Amino acid sequence: MILVVDSGSTKCDWIAVDKNGNQLLEKIRTKGLNPAILSEKKIKKILKNSPALKDNQEVVTHVFFYGAGCGTEKPRLMLKVILQEFFPNADVLVDEDTMAAVYATINNPTEAAVVCILGTGSNCSYFDGNKLHQRVKSLGYSIMDDASGNYYGKELLRDYYYNHMPEDIRIAFADKFNLEADYIKYNLYKQPNPNAYLAQFAEFMILNKDSKYIVELIKSGIRRFAKNMILQYKEELKTVPVHFAGSIAFFCQKEIKAVAEELNFKVGNFERRPIEGLVAFHTNNIK
Repeated sequence: MILVVDSGSTKCDWIAVDKNGNQLLEKIRTKGLNPAILSEKKIKKILKNSPALKDNQEVVTHVFFYGAGCGTEKPRLMLKVILQEFFPNADVLVDEDTMAAVYATINNPTEAAVVCILGTGSNCSYFDGNKLHQRVKSLGYSIMDDASGNYYGKELLRDYYYNHMPEDIRIAFADKFNLEADYIKYNLYKQPNPNAYLAQFAEFMILNKDSKYIVELIKSGIRRFAKNMILQYKEELKTVPVHFAGSIAFFCQKEIKAVAEELNFKVGNFERRPIEGLVAFHTNNIK
């Protein structure tokens, strides 16, 4: 059994296939396993709490894990050791989520492209057809992650509290969420995964794109992301497209294309969930 895994900070999707790519189990979903944020103890607990993973520990031969927080060596190695212990008979590969986005969005295995992820967090890299290049090291959700779910959650809360929201949006926002200050602060400062807590507010934004305020909020975040991240690759952008992966990108295609026109870069493919493309990629390479 081969496990192909796509993990964000919020959720983690596991697909179990045989060497021909035939799915062996229903898709397994656990909480996100971001080793840059979660402790070793917490990660082990999430794995143990999945009956489907626990029942198949011994029969898994390969684990291909792509995840948020796996871009630097220390957290990546921590997670690799945990997965090797949990699946004792498996070869384990742990790589950053950007590589999952690359394999899922490029048109052929050696296509060069700038590849962006806009999900709970955000990221941007250049793939030269062989290697991944990253010009900006991420400092995480507190001060980076422009145009991500947690960025937009933060912006919505700030606009609500600073009274910058139009009244109709303000009423709808307050109706959908508990916006008491103490409750928000408890989730931000006393609970694990404040980035995932913030990202949940982004769904409201996606569902209210008929509002001019919301559309401008989305574009403002994408402009910021483009200027800080995509335009790091000015030379490369003259000849290669920019592909996007993740839910925020998928549901904000119109706004991304509008900003791309403003800033003069070429938009390529959109992939909401990279995991399907990863299955084909790995089963083809195992044989």
